[in-house]
Amino acid sequence: MPYRGTIPSYTFSVPGFTRAVKVLVIVTCSVWVLQYLLPPPRLPWGWLYLFPVEVVHGAVWQLFSYLFLHAGFWHLFWNMFGLWMFGVAVEQALGTKQFYFFYFLCGVGAGLIDVLAHLALGTGQVPTIGASGAIFGVLLAFGMMFPDQPVFLLIPPVSIKAKWLVLGYGVLEFLFTLGASDGVSHFAHLGGMLFAFLYLRGASPLRGLRRDYDRWRRRRLQRRFEVYMRKRDRHNDPPGENWMN
Repeated sequence: MPYRGTIPSYTFSVPGFTRAVKVLVIVTCSVWVLQYLLPPPRLPWGWLYLFPVEVVHGAVWQLFSYLFLHAGFWHLFWNMFGLWMFGVAVEQALGTKQFYFFYFLCGVGAGLIDVLAHLALGTGQVPTIGASGAIFGVLLAFGMMFPDQPVFLLIPPVSIKAKWLVLGYGVLEFLFTLGASDGVSHFAHLGGMLFAFLYLRGASPLRGLRRDYDRWRRRRLQRRFEVYMRKRDRHNDPPGENWMN
């Protein structure tokens, strides 16, 4: 993945919405509104939460569904704010379809790391919700693609280069995993960053699966073409030439 020095085609302070970012924000906010209007027991949202013990027993959809659920307004707001501020530039660099793939790769990868960490700690009954893992993946991608782009922080009100911002977040998240529980899945944040890094470095295991699938498809099409050519040649052969004594 090539590095870029500045963000293309818009001012960082007020980015416009790109297609994938807009769709993800609208869908995630709509789900939160439904959570607010139809709380349990009117709608059993718990089966969409990420429960590590349930995932290992077959509830694999939770690795995807948990990304669209949030605990409250500010949880939702800061995640969507981060997606808007950093996701627009990343989507412009990757393209819309590739950004969708990247976003969900980071989100599902963050969920996998969260599941493994909680199972190892014996807290597999603790659920996780929120898009933070995917957002941290987007943040890391922004820092790798635009390392020298200045980012203005609200608290404290200073400007910092994107690469140092990402590095600082990574260090803090690692340190938080060593401390007492604060109700935040820092393992998921680190997992999102890890999968983003592997993807941008070309080391994603899903890329290997995609290459294998594309190779299989090419071989399959080649065999079908060869069969077609043999049938056509037999059909076009002059009468009697196929018989030999």
